[in-house]
Amino acid sequence: MRKLILSLALGLLSVAGVNAQEKGDWYIGTGDIANKAWTEWSVNPTVGYGVSDDFMVGCTISQMDSTEDVSVDLHARYFWKGYFAYVATNGLSTDGMNVGLGKMFTVSKSVYVDPKVVYNTGEETTNLQLGVGLKF
Repeated sequence: MRKLILSLALGLLSVAGVNAQEKGDWYIGTGDIANKAWTEWSVNPTVGYGVSDDFMVGCTISQMDSTEDVSVDLHARYFWKGYFAYVATNGLSTDGMNVGLGKMFTVSKSVYVDPKVVYNTGEETTNLQLGVGLKF
């Protein structure tokens, strides 16, 4: 199953074009859907705003299950030559921040996919993550 998913993802990325980041763009999508078992996937809504042509800020809302409190994670991306540097908080705390690198691809006019490699400073782990969404 993982080989099928990987093959589909690579195929999608090979036909996708580079997405230009522009000041005033809004991004609405999912948080990161990777590093989870199929039965544990959840959709974490994400909203971002292009502050400048090279810089985007946003937040992700998540809740592990109904017994947990809702968590708001802040994130920022700096775009450079088609790639981006990524930093995100863990809740509203800077303990256990995520830092990484990625690339945003346009699948159609306003649909994007953004794979990234992220290092968690609290858990000291590196993960491949994937987000999808709409840009307008």
